[in-house]
Amino acid sequence: MTNQSIDPFFRRLFIVVAIVVAMVLLYLMMPVIVPFVFAFVLAYLFNPLVKRLSKYIKRWIAIIIVYSTITLSMVLLLWWLIPTLWHQLQAAWDYLPQLLTWYNEVVREWFASNSRIRLPELESKGFSETLVEYMQTNYKFEDAGTMMSQILASSMNFINNAGLIVLVPILTFYFLFNWEQRLHTWKMAIPAPYCKKVIQIAQECDRALMAFIKGQLLVMVLLGAIYAVQLQLIGLELGLIIGMVAGIASFVPYLGFGIGFVAAIIACLFQFGLDWTYLSLIAGAFLIGQAAEGYILQPLLLGDKIGLSPLWVIFSVLAGASLLGFVGMLIALPVSAVLNVLFRHFYTHYQTTDFYKGRKQLALFEKK
Repeated sequence: MTNQSIDPFFRRLFIVVAIVVAMVLLYLMMPVIVPFVFAFVLAYLFNPLVKRLSKYIKRWIAIIIVYSTITLSMVLLLWWLIPTLWHQLQAAWDYLPQLLTWYNEVVREWFASNSRIRLPELESKGFSETLVEYMQTNYKFEDAGTMMSQILASSMNFINNAGLIVLVPILTFYFLFNWEQRLHTWKMAIPAPYCKKVIQIAQECDRALMAFIKGQLLVMVLLGAIYAVQLQLIGLELGLIIGMVAGIASFVPYLGFGIGFVAAIIACLFQFGLDWTYLSLIAGAFLIGQAAEGYILQPLLLGDKIGLSPLWVIFSVLAGASLLGFVGMLIALPVSAVLNVLFRHFYTHYQTTDFYKGRKQLALFEKK
């Protein structure tokens, strides 16, 4: 009897200890696991292309073709983009003296005239002195040897990170190469009574995710082009880079609009001063972009594929940001799309239960 009463306790204790040890190991191995996660996500995104090509050629050749096409596209994009971005970054750097002048002559004067706050005056040479003081305070470079050791340590970290970056394409290749076999293995591991339903749910989740990813990428590209073209036509010298950043940031709802609008207004103040005509044009450009996203791009390219109302979209983004920060904001909508599929199936099953139909309660009432 003693053994029967002790065994369940030790069994539960073993399960708890095993879970704790697994979580600790998972945390310690996070730097190793992250490249595998990135590689799996990339393989999931590239697999539809590889699958289509593999109908006509061998799978490993299809993977190489997809890799080569993506690499060539990125090289051509960077070949066109880097000189333009470099020119605009130089233009942004040239605006630094204007920024200091605007701060000293407009902002400081306004605070001095309308409040008791006295802001300090800033000079260009003060930035370099502030930077040196910050480095000495926070990194404690007592001599050249200490500085070199710090640089060497940073270089080793960079080499390690670069090694992981190189590792991701290799892992992605192996994920893609054995993708179908791995899916078959997972299917065979599902218990037979639940196999059909689990596969159906997984396929619906896959369709929702792929539809969302494809649509969202097109929305990002088109919205970035809309913002960039409008800002360039207005005459904003940093219009291209601001439009691109706003388009990329639009992956998170309303983030691209907020970042792009604030950055464009600040750039306009530096370039044109307090010119209400240009400020109105920039505000109108972002309103047009927001209207195009909400009434044209989102309905046509995404539609109701996610199945979430605007209220749930906002809640999902805020909840993701609260739980996981910026990463949570990025994955909030894809995770919500999957949860929406799971909830829909759960609710359908719930409607078939006796509890929902009230049969048990009716039977108990009839007995009485």
